[in-house]
Amino acid sequence: MTEGYAPAEDPDDRTSHAGPAGHTGTTGHTGGTSRTGGTSRTSVRAGTTRNAAGRDDRRRAVTAAGAVDGVVLLALLGVVAVGFAPAWGTTGYLVPAVGGAVLGLLVAWLGAWLRWSVLLTSGATVLAYFLFGGVLALPGTAIAGVVPSLATLQELAVGAVHGWKAFVTTVPPIASFPDLAVVPYLLLYLAAVLAGTIAWRSRRAAWALLPVVVALAGVGLLGTILPAYPLAQGLVVAVIGLLWASWRAAETRMGANRLLSDASRSATRRLRGQRVRGGAVLLALGGVAAVVVAPQVAQGERVALREMITPPLDLHQYTSPLVGFRHYTKDLADTELFSVTGMPVDGRVRLATLDTYAGTVYDASSGRATGVFNRAGEVVDTVAAGTRTPVDVSVLGYTGVWVPDVGQLGGIRFTGDRAAELAAGTYYNATSGTALTTAGLRPGDGYEIDAVVAAPPDEKTLASTPIEQVALPKPQDVADAVPAKSAQFAADATDPFERLTNIRDTLKATGVYSSGLENQPASRPGHSAARIDALLAQDEMVGDDEQFAVAFALMAQQAGVPARVVMGFYPEKDTLKAGEPYVVTGEDVHAWVEVPFEGYGWVPFDVIPDEDNKVEPLPRSKQVPKPPVLETPESPEEPPQAEAGDVEEDDKDDDQSAIDWRQVMMIAVTVAVPLAIVALPLLLILGFKRRRRRGRRTAPVVADRVSGGWREVVDVATDLGAGVPRAATRREGARLLAEKLPESTSGTVLLAHRADASVFGAGTPTDEEVAQYWADVDQAVDEMRAGVPWGRRVAARLSLRSVRGADAPPLSAVLRGWVAAVPRAFARAGRAVVRPVHDRMARARRRKERARRQEDR
Repeated sequence: MTEGYAPAEDPDDRTSHAGPAGHTGTTGHTGGTSRTGGTSRTSVRAGTTRNAAGRDDRRRAVTAAGAVDGVVLLALLGVVAVGFAPAWGTTGYLVPAVGGAVLGLLVAWLGAWLRWSVLLTSGATVLAYFLFGGVLALPGTAIAGVVPSLATLQELAVGAVHGWKAFVTTVPPIASFPDLAVVPYLLLYLAAVLAGTIAWRSRRAAWALLPVVVALAGVGLLGTILPAYPLAQGLVVAVIGLLWASWRAAETRMGANRLLSDASRSATRRLRGQRVRGGAVLLALGGVAAVVVAPQVAQGERVALREMITPPLDLHQYTSPLVGFRHYTKDLADTELFSVTGMPVDGRVRLATLDTYAGTVYDASSGRATGVFNRAGEVVDTVAAGTRTPVDVSVLGYTGVWVPDVGQLGGIRFTGDRAAELAAGTYYNATSGTALTTAGLRPGDGYEIDAVVAAPPDEKTLASTPIEQVALPKPQDVADAVPAKSAQFAADATDPFERLTNIRDTLKATGVYSSGLENQPASRPGHSAARIDALLAQDEMVGDDEQFAVAFALMAQQAGVPARVVMGFYPEKDTLKAGEPYVVTGEDVHAWVEVPFEGYGWVPFDVIPDEDNKVEPLPRSKQVPKPPVLETPESPEEPPQAEAGDVEEDDKDDDQSAIDWRQVMMIAVTVAVPLAIVALPLLLILGFKRRRRRGRRTAPVVADRVSGGWREVVDVATDLGAGVPRAATRREGARLLAEKLPESTSGTVLLAHRADASVFGAGTPTDEEVAQYWADVDQAVDEMRAGVPWGRRVAARLSLRSVRGADAPPLSAVLRGWVAAVPRAFARAGRAVVRPVHDRMARARRRKERARRQEDR
């Protein structure tokens, strides 16, 4: 009996199932099938399954299923690569990133096809990295852009180790630094090799998603605080990855229990159909969840390594430019330092922003609130508001590492013989607006900058604008007179802006300007704690920009107002005309204070006493009068000021009316992708039903068209909730429909009889009869739909019940089964982990028991 049910033997399995010589048939010892020529159905099936599974594992890389694995992994890695877009700034990252993914999958495919060992696969991975790194990541260093040179191999080796840190310490966009293309190339390459190897060679193919997820997280950390499309990326990776992992798990399970029968094939098809429908439901749920969760996910700041890692630039080796302030006013007063072309008439040239004070020097710093110095290139990513203005700078007599700039830097391009050397060592702090080059500027150098300049608001506007509380470094070893004088000058004001302006106005009204030049009062240079203490202790405070700016910043911080000192250059009022180059001399050096305001950023405040100011000393009583209100005659009376204000307001309106298309596109993609994912399953269902109907109506066999018309009626009724079992005849189905949908009784019964007559009759229906039959089918379908509520009609359009069959279990029961299977899966996994330990402990106990019994003997 067993031989009658055994499938045909595989030639490869004859040795394993053949009995000893002379034994044929089914005779022999009871239960000794291994010693006979015949075998049981179970043993034959098990042997065939094992061998078939083994051959499938060896051949998967070259099968259609293996091609599907490769396409899915390439799509997932392509979605991951999109995350480099904000940091790179152009589409140039696609070649190294996607090329690395394709190359990694090819290496993994070859390893799976040729069954390479781990050592051989690792060697091939390293070799391919260096062999194709030139054409994909560093074409500028390769011979003819293809063959790797020694420089290419060196940069690939160095970039694999140090490129990661350079990537996160460079000011975006990074397209200006082609050597950093090694990072996206290597990251996607390694992820592709690992994912492809696991997918094509491991039975637990779902683990191939781990390198993809790690790569997605890595791209996010290497990016900027402005992400690419995180919601869409995460959703696509999650949904496609889970669907693929579920499909692979089902393939593995069905491959291990493959039965060569029609029933098993039907069960396999039903299981695959359930997987597809489950995937569609998962897509729909994921899209809905994305739309609901998107507003909450978009809130808060994004974590990026470039915002947490301090670049390897040691600012302590560069002296604060404020130390040499008197050198400009005394020794370089008439020296032409550099010329600036394109600067706005009311603009300022910033040399350095100084935000940390340690009792001796006000210096620049690099940290969280004060910003970090990152490598800067020809394009610098900035979100600063203002007008983009090209500015050309020609260095004449200036020397130093600090790079003079205007406004916020949108990019810098060096010219001249030292252009490459200067560009390689250029760093920029976008928060403070300070740039420096480690190579140092000297006469003969030149550069072009894209300056983003915004006109500062007037004090009337600032009075109603809150001061932003920025956590600057706390000043150390401050002069003893600063706290008392800060409270004294601020008077009884409680508003932060009023305290700030009171301190400034008192310093301007009671100070005497002097740089220690001839015909000026004696004034010591420097801004140490002792010098600031001496300044504030004098009856007449004598000093220049250096002392007054430092004193103002320290006193403002004592009053609870964040403030920092800026050193730079600007011409005397009304001396620079539009379109004329501004030739900067040492006499134009100035220092001012900046305070952050919400919506306007850091706003400059000048605290320079008038050179002719002759103010009596402050009274020494505790009752200090309020700071005098300076009567500025120019504000209400000078028409040019009013006109300038009108222009500024117009510019402000223009800026506010401008549309940030990049932000609009990001929002549109974030909303459109989830909506498209939600709509995609619905469109697929409608398209499938339309294609099914067209296939039935245009079947090659005429009788099948009529039979297909009846199936259309049954399927529509099934989707409406009036299911007909698959095994029911047409007339039985018509009677069931008459009971469940009474409004279509006559039409469906007549259609069933006509279908039977056409299918089983002697003649063949003509095309006109088939067309009329389908017209009656359409009429019956319309009658069935008209007899149910509109909500039920809409649900029937999108229902998959007709695909699954009326006698199939409801989706809710299937979903409950899936949910119930989760704890069972965890339980099986737990038992699989615990069982070896338990068995090992039991064997140890048995050994101890045997040893004890032997000792007792």
